Amino acid sequence: MKVIKKICLILSVFLLVGSVAGYFYFDRKFTPLPNSLLVKGEVEHLPIAWESNEVSPMAALLLPVRLAGIPDTFYMQLDFGSPLTLFYRTPLTAIQQKYPGKAELSPGSPVLKSDFHLGNMHVTSGDFKILNYGEDIDWRTTGRRYIIGTIGTDLLEKRVTIMDFRNNTCSFFEDIPSRESGRPFETFEFNKRRILLPAKIGEEEVTLLYDSGTSAFELVTSKSNWQRYKKENAKSQVEEANSWGNSLQTFTAESNKEITFGRTRVPLRNVTYIEGTSFLQQMLMRFSGMEGMTGNQLFKDRVVILDCAGRRFAVY
Repeated sequence: MKVIKKICLILSVFLLVGSVAGYFYFDRKFTPLPNSLLVKGEVEHLPIAWESNEVSPMAALLLPVRLAGIPDTFYMQLDFGSPLTLFYRTPLTAIQQKYPGKAELSPGSPVLKSDFHLGNMHVTSGDFKILNYGEDIDWRTTGRRYIIGTIGTDLLEKRVTIMDFRNNTCSFFEDIPSRESGRPFETFEFNKRRILLPAKIGEEEVTLLYDSGTSAFELVTSKSNWQRYKKENAKSQVEEANSWGNSLQTFTAESNKEITFGRTRVPLRNVTYIEGTSFLQQMLMRFSGMEGMTGNQLFKDRVVILDCAGRRFAVY
């Protein structure tokens, strides 16, 4: 018996040490780099452009941007799943070739010193990260949207964000405009630059990660929750999806639930679960305590206000 007790004690110690080590590992893994953005000015009613795919006409939320000294208009994806604003190497290389000296991109360099404009708002950094990603630019093609990077939640730390999905516009203000200040705001968590919204699905209290990068889906959750939230006997639609070059499989079914944010009830028409996510993505879900992710599709025809500095939001 003494031997068994010693073995159990040793196993318990190993489990405890492993849990603590795992906590600190994932805490460091999901802690973003310091915010290096310098933001000047505001922009109101910036037009949203939607990138469509075989799954949804709202697959990605794009905003028009201009680079200093370059007449062309490019686009960046507004992705709340990314804690950093970053650029894509492939289109930047094409821009540098056409406009030498305008995009200060060094061969093999992981960072970029540059700036861009969203309307009248100016965003600059000496430490933009470069991702080996993106599409080459065919300068002979007109009317095509070339995506040169991702706008992350580091920008939301600097500005109040208002997404008007009724009119397909996005605004960035230094403070909440007076016309919106009287609305009933709710508090939310903004841990490690990730937006965690308190909500209810039916009478069940949940925490949802607002990830505008999952724009095409109303609610992405676990398979077990998917089975509970979908309509009984509803058929699932299976699609292939792409996340930073990784192939995923999505299963979407009709739902008749409601998601409540503060005083606003939003109908949940479809619910999704995904197969093929990475181990780190699964650990992020467990580590943060969230029960699912919601994208822009859920807020179609609504307005979302995010004050990340003040940790408050409104949906109406």
